[in-house]
Amino acid sequence: MRVYCNPVNVPYAYQFKKDPRDRYKMTVNREAADPSMVMFQGKYYLFASMTGSVWVSEDMAHWDSYPLPENMPIYDYAPDVRAIGEYLYFTASSRDVKCSFYRTKDPIHGPYEEIPGYMDYWDPNLFQDDDGRLYFYWGCANATPIWGIELDPATMEPMGQKKDLIFGDPYHIGYERFGEDHCEEPKSQAEIDALFQEFLDQCGEDADKIPEANKAMIRATYAGMPYIEGAWMTKHAGKYYLQYACPGAEFNVYADGVYVADAPLGPFHLAENNPFSYKPGGFLPGAGHGSTMQDRRGQWWHTATMRISKNHVFERRVGIWPAGFDDVGNLYCNQRYGDWPYIIEDIEKDPWADPRWYLLSYRAKVTSSGCEKGHEAALVVDENVQTWWKAKELDAEPWLCLDLETCDHVHVVQINFADDMENRIDCPGSLVAGPDMERYIDCNIHPTRWLLEGSADGRDWTVLVDKRQAQTDLPHDYVVFEDGIDLRFIKLTIIDVPYHVLPSVSGIRVFGNGDGKRPEMARAQVEQTDARDMVVSAVSDESVCGYNILWGHAPGKLYHSCMVMGACQAYKVGALVEGQSYYVRVDAFNKNGITHGKEICLPMV
Repeated sequence: MRVYCNPVNVPYAYQFKKDPRDRYKMTVNREAADPSMVMFQGKYYLFASMTGSVWVSEDMAHWDSYPLPENMPIYDYAPDVRAIGEYLYFTASSRDVKCSFYRTKDPIHGPYEEIPGYMDYWDPNLFQDDDGRLYFYWGCANATPIWGIELDPATMEPMGQKKDLIFGDPYHIGYERFGEDHCEEPKSQAEIDALFQEFLDQCGEDADKIPEANKAMIRATYAGMPYIEGAWMTKHAGKYYLQYACPGAEFNVYADGVYVADAPLGPFHLAENNPFSYKPGGFLPGAGHGSTMQDRRGQWWHTATMRISKNHVFERRVGIWPAGFDDVGNLYCNQRYGDWPYIIEDIEKDPWADPRWYLLSYRAKVTSSGCEKGHEAALVVDENVQTWWKAKELDAEPWLCLDLETCDHVHVVQINFADDMENRIDCPGSLVAGPDMERYIDCNIHPTRWLLEGSADGRDWTVLVDKRQAQTDLPHDYVVFEDGIDLRFIKLTIIDVPYHVLPSVSGIRVFGNGDGKRPEMARAQVEQTDARDMVVSAVSDESVCGYNILWGHAPGKLYHSCMVMGACQAYKVGALVEGQSYYVRVDAFNKNGITHGKEICLPMV
């Protein structure tokens, strides 16, 4: 059985940054984003920003990390990778510097041959059509579009003039609106001027240190316009699917939309199913700036960026979800339970199948060896990656213990470690000047060590996993019990974490099957309040843990989803597209299963 649980379980590298947006204060956090995933020579390769590495898999479930050669531009964002012939081609982003391509026949060991570049760009994407012609797409801004151009396959030199392909339109496309839950509308020039001046005033004397180019970028962040970025091209059944990310990587609603055309450079029109990759709720939200590929069996997958953005705006992770095309060519991605365990054999049979295992740990009782104020133990079961328990200072062997209150059949335990800005960590290397900030990527492995024990009655304990001598650093590690094990209590004892700081845990997430009843069918009310928004309320019984709001453009094609934990009262979904009809269903779930709701047809507004 091949099982995985988002985010991808790899050693996310620590970043030491001095960002002008943070007034050059040193921040420390892990980061990986903007993933490009491809199949090459029978294996799967995943490249992500700011990791200094390539992740490699044989089965799409287990990934190993390998460092990239020193000649690779690991400090450039949004690495793009494509398999073309016997080579894997790589490029990444820079400003005011011509960006090179690199190619290799061995992505793990190299060498990577450099092909000198002809232009600078941000968020690149290379695509080879069936006839061998090469096309290139790029763009990352809230005032300019995604561009496209043809390249000479022999020299990688641009041919002809670039074409404008996709512009942002938050006035009609709800999911492009800025802010958490699409809460912001575009701002006037006067509003932008006032917000930028307020930022400069807060910087004080440091404002003079900010380069003019950086000031322009910072000023643009106050516009309330979506960043149209992260292009990725997929061809299917003779159609060209140009995918793009919006509105901003720091928001829970970071998404991938898609336009469709009959030719690689358009003209493009907005696809019927949008945004096709969208995960605003759950433990770890966000599903933007990614890539789409087929595995050896023909199953489609989409990988994208997930958002933490607590210690730094670019504190991010990587997720993978099943994807595909429906009978009329709509590109879709299933993120209904997108940070719960996936069983790949089940996905291969039906990418829309409900999960076998359910969340058991939400709001469980938790005790601990102690905590720092504001970081209490209950925060490890609130299904919010932006909150965490933090061990009490001088605690030599901190621990947490979950009481599920009933003896449940446990199949997966995921342990999510957090980073806390109050921890003092000295930068172990020299900062490298980049186009947006100074940074050092620590690619060294700092072991994360712990012991996991379980009990059915709180008296007799069994060691579930012993990683007290581990040499790995996996901040989102998980363990799988294929046959399941009956447990009520689960205890985590932490031995060591990177840099030997006070450990923090954002989530101990337990999945399996309870022995009770599923919740009652949700009694749902849905009102479309304008062309881009609908408001959803739902009520089930006391056993309910949460609700999944599903919607789509046609009956039975509810491809979009938003998970709401706890109560669902007047929850606003702001991702609608003007001029479309919508169908909505609200499912209720608890630790015993999922109860599907009734489909509701909304009148067009």
